Amino acid sequence: MARCVRARPICRGVVEAPCLITKQPISLLGDISPETGVITNENHELFGKAVRGQILVFPYGVGSTVGSYTLYRLKKRGNAPAGIVNDKAEPVVATGAILSSIPMVDKPEQGLYTLIKTGQRLRLDASHGAIWLDG
Repeated sequence: MARCVRARPICRGVVEAPCLITKQPISLLGDISPETGVITNENHELFGKAVRGQILVFPYGVGSTVGSYTLYRLKKRGNAPAGIVNDKAEPVVATGAILSSIPMVDKPEQGLYTLIKTGQRLRLDASHGAIWLDG
């Protein structure tokens, strides 16, 4: 039976995809290559991983406002995450998701990180603030 974790909608949309999880913040400008969609920061736990087609789960974004445009570039090049889940959305990531029409939520109910693991398929319903987990 599927379980639903509630969250606050940021950018509407529904997507189903595997998730890529980190407990480290991400800088859209400095940590991800817009040309490849791969995490290029050698100090990040997701170094070498591609965000393309994944529901990217991370606490919050850091860095320059140019990060919003970087997310848009990722989308235009076909390298963007399918969806985004943040603990706390900040303006750079939220603006980038909205500009790029990437479904996004924040403030998931406590315990989300204990319920999911990288590679697990999720259904993100950002229109209704729901993250559906199998099992």
